[in-house]
Amino acid sequence: MHLDDLYRQVIMDHYQHPRNQGELPDGIRVDLKNPSCGDEISLRLKVENGVVSDVRFEGTGCSISMASASMMTEAIKGQPVETALQLNRLFRAMMKGEDVDTDALGDLEALHGVSKFPARIKCATLAWQALEKGVQPNRE
Repeated sequence: MHLDDLYRQVIMDHYQHPRNQGELPDGIRVDLKNPSCGDEISLRLKVENGVVSDVRFEGTGCSISMASASMMTEAIKGQPVETALQLNRLFRAMMKGEDVDTDALGDLEALHGVSKFPARIKCATLAWQALEKGVQPNRE
């Protein structure tokens, strides 16, 4: 099996069977929309003692945006906020085509090919933007 085919399978699995989808009633809520394509995400975070103790999302959109949200929630759940933000920086750098340590990204590397399609980068980074906004100390 070709590596690109494996990556497509990982993305489609997360799109068809999203992880950590649903409500989180007592957490931080961030709602974002990508106006260029209509993708929407509602990210819910529970941060306790500097750790993302729980994270969930709901949304509508393309396979890239929903798979990215699912993969992100798996990667950051149970991680210190600083680790989640470091993953955010690595992921965004990868989307910009920068050379990054893909081993640190784990399954998120499957989204690497999106960086070749500038119009889809916003789809892949929507959930990550919500994460960054959600953990800012002075949220509005």
